Amino acid sequence: MSAHCQLTGLKPVFGNNVSHSHRRTRRRWNPNVQQRRFWLPSEGRFVKLTLSARAIKTVDKIGIEQAVARIRARGERI
Repeated sequence: MSAHCQLTGLKPVFGNNVSHSHRRTRRRWNPNVQQRRFWLPSEGRFVKLTLSARAIKTVDKIGIEQAVARIRARGERI
């Protein structure tokens, strides 16, 4: 499972760890992604989505039908 949100498009961000002596080493910040299963009534089946915590709240607010429409509008297959 890659650290990538299907709804918001959130991906890892890269930067540096900076030590006390100011030596810099590369690091990455991964988004809080979870794999959730939702019932899609229009198609009569479950869909499994990889979503960030913020995207899960968005699905609760706008509904799964509209969320799936947004994902498909981005060109992603479900």
